[in-house]
Amino acid sequence: MDRRIWVIIIAIILVLSFGFGFRLYEMGRNITVENGGQTNSSGVATIGGPFTLVDQTGKTRTEQDFRGQYMLIYFGYTYCPDVCPTELQAISNAMDLLPQDIAKQVQPIFISVDPERDTVAAMADYVPHFHPRLIGLTGTLEQTSAAAKAYRVYYAKAFEDGEPKDSDSYLVDHTSFIYLMGKDGTYIRHFNQGETPEKIAEGVAKVVENQE
Repeated sequence: MDRRIWVIIIAIILVLSFGFGFRLYEMGRNITVENGGQTNSSGVATIGGPFTLVDQTGKTRTEQDFRGQYMLIYFGYTYCPDVCPTELQAISNAMDLLPQDIAKQVQPIFISVDPERDTVAAMADYVPHFHPRLIGLTGTLEQTSAAAKAYRVYYAKAFEDGEPKDSDSYLVDHTSFIYLMGKDGTYIRHFNQGETPEKIAEGVAKVVENQE
């Protein structure tokens, strides 16, 4: 057989072998749980962790303040024109749909990814537009970065073409999930952008009822 044909055959075998091996590696590394959350090989999701931020009243808050409660956490910013208010309203409506005995165990939280504009005063003006129990958290650039990193949240300023980089007129690209965290602060599941309040309430209620 022509030597070039052998080279081509061997190359194809190597490519297929690599692809199959990589697929097996990915399957072993990423275990997809029923609710769509991503876990590591030990079966524990690497989402969540310590944070130190300030709420809309100016009070310093850490993750320890919410121990003993489930948390519904959304990362966004007050200047967000559409997605953030839509998701926060979905959380608010879901809270209203939950049975009272379950709702009182759940703390809705909004964490800003735009600390330069989302001051305590800005959060105090914005948060009341949603659920009365919603807590808005902001902080320094470093505190915001640490919280986002703990929850694997991506965010970055997005300027219009020709807009100076020091302008206050910008959008923020960011991860848009609603995280449900357990009473001990561990990740349970997340809800994708656009999930209905009914589905969120159903998912939260199922978790709480199963863990009681």
